[in-house]
Amino acid sequence: MVGSRWIYKVKYAADDSVEKCKAKFMAKGYAQKEGIDYEETFAPVARYTSFRTVISLAAQMGWEIHQMNVKTTFLNGVIEEEVYIEQPEGFETHERKSHVCKIKKALCGLKQAPRAWYDRIDGYL
Repeated sequence: MVGSRWIYKVKYAADDSVEKCKAKFMAKGYAQKEGIDYEETFAPVARYTSFRTVISLAAQMGWEIHQMNVKTTFLNGVIEEEVYIEQPEGFETHERKSHVCKIKKALCGLKQAPRAWYDRIDGYL
């Protein structure tokens, strides 16, 4: 069973006024143990030379390059293992203290979240 917590952040505008308040629900992945909570991790990393090669090819061929930033990347991966987290703070059922939540999709902070997302995007592409 993995713990969880809420992370709160206040974004300020240039004039020091509050622009927006953000909240993120994260798993305490640092408490996971290899062989018990997960089998393997994965973090794809692109090499700088690969970027330079693609950009030079695009310049020679007249291709357009588009940058994509996925803000909810890890929330789109489907977890294959059974992962349980404690009841989220603020959503506890007090008469059921021993109950836990089973995760169907990846959460930020889980060790297997990058691999789950990569498997999904790789299958799509």
